[in-house]
Amino acid sequence: MLTGAERRVVPGSTTGSLGHEKERKVNRGLWQAVLADPHPMWLDAVAELLRNGDIVVAAKTSPGPDALAALEEIRPDVLVTELVSRGGELDGPAYIRDALARSPETKIVVLAAAADSATVHEVLLAGASAYVVKTARQEDLLAAVRQTFDGSVFMAPAAFLATRAIRPAEPVDEAKLDRLTPREQEILRLLADGLTNVQLARMLWVSEQTIKFHLSNIYRKLGVTNRTEASRWAQVHGLLAA
Repeated sequence: MLTGAERRVVPGSTTGSLGHEKERKVNRGLWQAVLADPHPMWLDAVAELLRNGDIVVAAKTSPGPDALAALEEIRPDVLVTELVSRGGELDGPAYIRDALARSPETKIVVLAAAADSATVHEVLLAGASAYVVKTARQEDLLAAVRQTFDGSVFMAPAAFLATRAIRPAEPVDEAKLDRLTPREQEILRLLADGLTNVQLARMLWVSEQTIKFHLSNIYRKLGVTNRTEASRWAQVHGLLAA
C-alpha cells in the first residue's frame, strides 16, 4: 500500500506511441521509477515490490527503444531494467550508455537473468549503479534501488559469487593501490560491498566524520570524484571484500 501517493493510470496509455503504462507521481517526495522487462509477469511483480517500498512506478515497458523513449519523456530517478539482446547476443553496455546519454541523472539498476562476471563487469563499467540477478531475493532488489541513491554500487549475492569465482577482468593497478594505507584499502573493499558511511563507522568503531576523511583521501589517490566511482574501481579490479 502506497503512503502519501495515489496510483493513477493515464487513460489510453497502454496503446500510446511508447507502448508502456504511465502513472502520475502525486507526492514529489517519492522516487520515481521506470521498469523495463520483456515479460509482463516480471514487470507486475517488480512494480508491486517497489510500490510497497514507497517508490512510484511511472512506466512499465520493454527494454530497448521503448525504455529509452520512456527515459527521455519521464526522466525518472531510477530505471530498473533487463538487458537487451541484438542478433541473439547481449548488448548490455551499449544499452546502458545510451540510456545514460538520454537521461544522465537517472540511476540504472540492472535486473537480469545473466550472472556471468564478464557481463556484470561490462555493465557496471558502462555506468550502471547496481546489478541484481533474477535469482536474488526480493529484498536484494529493493536494497539495490535504495543504495543507488546513497551513492553505493550494489550487486546481489548471486552476482558477487559469480565475480569471485574467476579471475578479475582487469588487473589491479598496483601503483594506485599502494598509495592507499591498509585502513583505506579496507574501507575501499567494504565500500565496494555496498556499505554506507554509517555502516562503515559502526563496523570500524570510528566516527562518520573519520570515514568521510578516509574517503576523501581514497578519491584523491585513485583519481576518482565520488564513492560510486571508487566502488566501481574496486569492483572491476577484483578488490571485493572476502
